[in-house]
Amino acid sequence: MANFTKKAIKDTFIQLLSERPLSQITVKDIVEKCGINRNSFYYHFHDIPSLIEEIVTEEADRIISEYKDLDSLEMGFNAAIDFAKKYRRAILHIFKSVNRDIFEQYLWKVCDYVVVSFCKTVFAKYSISEEDAEIIIQFYKAQCFGMVIDWLRSGMKDDVHDKIHRICELQKGMLEEMIRRCTQSKK
Repeated sequence: MANFTKKAIKDTFIQLLSERPLSQITVKDIVEKCGINRNSFYYHFHDIPSLIEEIVTEEADRIISEYKDLDSLEMGFNAAIDFAKKYRRAILHIFKSVNRDIFEQYLWKVCDYVVVSFCKTVFAKYSISEEDAEIIIQFYKAQCFGMVIDWLRSGMKDDVHDKIHRICELQKGMLEEMIRRCTQSKK
């Protein structure tokens, strides 16, 4: 029963978030729409920010577990973008709210997982220092995070899938060249 109630609270919150800005959603709105009492809400969540945090963390974990074997950075980011598109209004309401940092933490977690998973697979074939590997990973994480933030700032207007695909095309060979330079500098 508790899991059912918790899921109902999350689903109701996402529905409300798709209808109006976060600043206009109260615990009272959630419990009335859910048909539960306030104590039930507070049994599961400390407040609305903790509800948001749990939802975005679960989604990040779902994307990560679904894409354990990444063939490309593009595949991993497209999964995160698809989630954002599915819940476009809700994502934009969180992004434009005072709780934006929660969403940015989620996005950074997904970026970190996607980039680290992909790079570790590629790095396994080469002998590069831990320091160089970390620099390369940091570069790609910041690039991906920045692209998604730009897309959100634009109101998710353009097709970011096309941009991600184009950037991957333009950068083909760049990672390998960075690795080559890392291995060369060791000699």
